[in-house]
Amino acid sequence: MNIHEYQGKQLLRDFGVTVPRSKMITKASEAVAAAKELGTKVVVVKSQIHAGGRGAGAIVADEQEAARVFRANLEKEGLPKHNKPGGVQLAKSPQEAGEIAAVLLGGLLVTKQTGASGKRVNRVLIEEGIDIKEELYISMLLNRETGRHMVLASTEGGMDIEKVAEQTPEKIFKAEINPAVGMRDFQARDVAFALGVPAEKISDAVKFLKTLFAAYLQLDASMLEINPLVLKGDGTLIALDSKLSFDDNAVYRQPAMKDMRDSDEEDPREQQAAEFDLSYIALDGNIGCMVNGAGLAMATMDIIHHHGGEPANFLDVGGGADAGKVAAAFKIILQDDAVKAVFVNIFGGIMQCDVLATGVVEAAKQVKLSIPLVVRLEGTNVEQGRKILAESGIKVINATDMTDGAKKAVEAAGLAG
Repeated sequence: MNIHEYQGKQLLRDFGVTVPRSKMITKASEAVAAAKELGTKVVVVKSQIHAGGRGAGAIVADEQEAARVFRANLEKEGLPKHNKPGGVQLAKSPQEAGEIAAVLLGGLLVTKQTGASGKRVNRVLIEEGIDIKEELYISMLLNRETGRHMVLASTEGGMDIEKVAEQTPEKIFKAEINPAVGMRDFQARDVAFALGVPAEKISDAVKFLKTLFAAYLQLDASMLEINPLVLKGDGTLIALDSKLSFDDNAVYRQPAMKDMRDSDEEDPREQQAAEFDLSYIALDGNIGCMVNGAGLAMATMDIIHHHGGEPANFLDVGGGADAGKVAAAFKIILQDDAVKAVFVNIFGGIMQCDVLATGVVEAAKQVKLSIPLVVRLEGTNVEQGRKILAESGIKVINATDMTDGAKKAVEAAGLAG
């Protein structure tokens, strides 16, 4: 689960982390009053979407223009060549803030992370201007290999941190935090020195960093990223940005998070899948996949790609799915117009093959399936499952194993396309 920058900053503010004063608006008419209320010579007008690279993005009018801008410019180079307004802009007067907000709100923002469809801007953050001396970077996340928390810090803030890691890895400072004892003062000092905080402000920085880590820990965040983290002219730190991600499995421990979920930012199919306790992620290919088990789902996607195809989704129906869940999963796959064939790859263990077959038949009849369906069944009650499919009246391409299924799905999708 992701939340908006303004929501993340409010959470950090509640923990005592220093963040700029700001106000979220949904109407352009509110921007002038918000800028006047902040009272600084310069305010920043920031689009609120669940994607990075907003400042280098482009505000466009419709999906066609979004696709053109993305493919021609952002996808290739990561920098806009479009002479269009970006998603983060400076305003030198309240009136200018209102004008900028009017352009942003309702527009489609295209960045490297939004894909060619862009994301609709429904909220804008009006934020006070800050005396920026240096733009830094910091993030906190779990290192699953070591079972410890990891703090990543760099003096190269405001940039693509992946490029920094690839081209100049020596500029990224790493600190591992033992979850049993938390961030110690000496570790916070090491991070502060790595960020270039002046010696006379180190104690302030230690307090800031330990508070930030406490927020990350107590909020059950899977990642907390501040880019840029700003070193002000007076040597103190302030979180100029906020990106927080949460594991859905921990949301029950954070009641306030439910109200922060923005359904407009999420794929409707993923929301629908969650209602049926299905794991679904939309991808860019044309072969729909229905699999039981995350490992088998990943292997299925890999083997489809290996044989020249592209999966349209990751969908794990789980081991305990019933016919109703299977039917729901099938319908979700077929909501994607790009899907030209469906590959059902099931190894019957906890979930029996006859249950899966019944669900597939029910769904196929309800949606009046018109694209190729490739099915590979193996395991518990496999013969009963195959019999149900054979007697169903729906056209099924049977596969003897996973490789055979992947080849047939790729071929069928090509013919259908």
